[in-house]
Amino acid sequence: MAFDLTGMMGKVKELQDKMQQAQQEIQHLTATGEAGGGLVRATASGHRKILKLEIDESLLTPQDRDMLADLVVAAVNKALDDAAELARQELQRKTSGLMPNVPGLDLSGFGA
Repeated sequence: MAFDLTGMMGKVKELQDKMQQAQQEIQHLTATGEAGGGLVRATASGHRKILKLEIDESLLTPQDRDMLADLVVAAVNKALDDAAELARQELQRKTSGLMPNVPGLDLSGFGA
């Protein structure tokens, strides 16, 4: 069985095209994380950037300052984690069948 360099290069080019297409589509994905029963909501893009932060005005008091900071951190982290997972799934969907299943190959960094 001969090594098909041309076929392999075609697959690499196809993979690059699919990765670029997935990167463009990932930017339109959004995920929202909530904390405090929805009192704080953060929305992140598929590129793991915070797009929106909503804080219920009932938390805007001096006595709730520390709690508010904790809720913002929790909501933002949840939104970023969910956005990263959505990006990973989109990338996996776009490149399905193009890459051999190589143990230890991690494409999660391509969603950033």
